[in-house]
Amino acid sequence: MGVTATHRHVQKTKSVLKCLLYIPITLCAVYFISPCLRLLIGYLPMDKCSLESAKMLSLDYSVDASLNLWSRPDVLTCTSWKAPIIWEGMFDPDLYDQMHKIEESSVALTVFAVGRYLDAYLKNFLNSSEHHFMLGLPVTYYVFTDMPEKVPDFKPAPQRSIKVIKVQKSSRWQDISMMRMKTISDVIESDIRHHCTHVFCFDVDQVFTGRFGSEALGDSVALLHAHYYHLPKRLFTYDRNPKSKAYMPTGDFYYHAAIFGGSWKRVKALTEACYQSIMEDKKNNVEALWHDESHLNKYMWLHKPSKVLSPEYCWDTSIGYRSDIRVARLLWAPKHYDTLRTP
Repeated sequence: MGVTATHRHVQKTKSVLKCLLYIPITLCAVYFISPCLRLLIGYLPMDKCSLESAKMLSLDYSVDASLNLWSRPDVLTCTSWKAPIIWEGMFDPDLYDQMHKIEESSVALTVFAVGRYLDAYLKNFLNSSEHHFMLGLPVTYYVFTDMPEKVPDFKPAPQRSIKVIKVQKSSRWQDISMMRMKTISDVIESDIRHHCTHVFCFDVDQVFTGRFGSEALGDSVALLHAHYYHLPKRLFTYDRNPKSKAYMPTGDFYYHAAIFGGSWKRVKALTEACYQSIMEDKKNNVEALWHDESHLNKYMWLHKPSKVLSPEYCWDTSIGYRSDIRVARLLWAPKHYDTLRTP
């Protein structure tokens, strides 16, 4: 084969690989645009849990053995590595609350409100959390912002407090999203580890609408993305670029970076690892497809979460009706990226 023919063959191979790379992204774009398609996707059956009872789970806490895995035959209630997937109807909230009070569990909630996101979302996020997030347990809010003076007046209930921490605003929202990993890791080391047993990290453009309680606590907690949990794995938009540290040829689920949590030790390990991967990508002039979310998915693939939250814990109403979503515990707030993400 001549040099020219070899060159054409290489170029053709590259073109085919590029097409294969973008097929899942293109199909998912069609999915997001088409309400009818989103509705039909909801009828795709989920896999079923292979365990006979919760006693066969790899338990974070003894109370997890009380989960009723077969109270929800319509959805997947456990993973292949024996972690529970939490849905409405599976748990007794009183049992969980009592156990975590006895264990003296306490929770740090981290949230970033940078630039226009502070005015648009922070007040509703904080106020709604006071009605629904980890009620009955000590909670400390860690609000990271570039404008501490603009944080709205907020008086948490007894056993709950707020700490406002100033951060630098990056010129690109992608950098804000990715660099939060280092910020969270640093504050866990300097502060959170001395005061709280668990950490939950949230995006600010969300509103609590139902119980988000102690049943969600675990050693390492991930969230099923509302737009992907019914889709076949081949359509998950993992980072497919082998040059990125976030590269994934396959995976277990597609996790949403809008919420992740666990014990302070496990969250610190996650955020440190993601930050290191992000920085290595930067050195190589690479940026993962979905930024910190791509890196989080890679980490959770290699280090399986011990508890998975169903999309009830972060639901997008634009998806439309889904019979398996019996309670919407947290809702995506309306997105105004055209104005919020402009310089």
